[in-house]
Amino acid sequence: MNCHKGVDKGMSEMKKVGLLGGTFDPIHNAHLLMAEVTREEAQLDQIWFLPTRVPPHKQGKSVTADHHRLKMIEQSIKDIPYFQLCLKEFEREGPSYTYETIQALQREHASIHFVFIIGADMVEYLPKWHKIDDLTRQIEFVGVGRPGWSMHPDHSYTKAVREVDMPPMELSSTVIRERCKQEKSVRFMVPEVVFQYINHHALYVE
Repeated sequence: MNCHKGVDKGMSEMKKVGLLGGTFDPIHNAHLLMAEVTREEAQLDQIWFLPTRVPPHKQGKSVTADHHRLKMIEQSIKDIPYFQLCLKEFEREGPSYTYETIQALQREHASIHFVFIIGADMVEYLPKWHKIDDLTRQIEFVGVGRPGWSMHPDHSYTKAVREVDMPPMELSSTVIRERCKQEKSVRFMVPEVVFQYINHHALYVE
């Protein structure tokens, strides 16, 4: 099994799974809200958090060590029975292309219907995704509204995206990292366990 399981994850009964990919550097409350709203609106059985090992759009940029990012995700979701951590993109070297990940997951879990969750900011960039035409034929996309971003950019791939609205929460990992560098509090922007973890390991400080 390539995805971490906790107690009572209900794998044998699972039918529909949402994949929420990202760098999660760090995971924050908007990620968790996005997952919860999509689970409910799209009637999903589980959400698998799918951290990228080598983000294609961030090659050459500094990313926090894998073990820190994974630990923060684990601690954030450990008490939520329908949230799970999936390490599929840590099984191979090189950039973490969604197309390759979806192919591998669908081969290994033929009985599961996967959907891929993206924020409205990612909808705009779909034309630049690796093998996007093949990808949109392979999997359903769910786009979650985000302040300041249109869910209907001027390209044809929007028709492949099911739209889901969530309560406004203008928050990003970039904002959190910047606040940490400025020695400002990020409490209540991230789960309390993540807040404590960041402070304990002095993450995101110069």
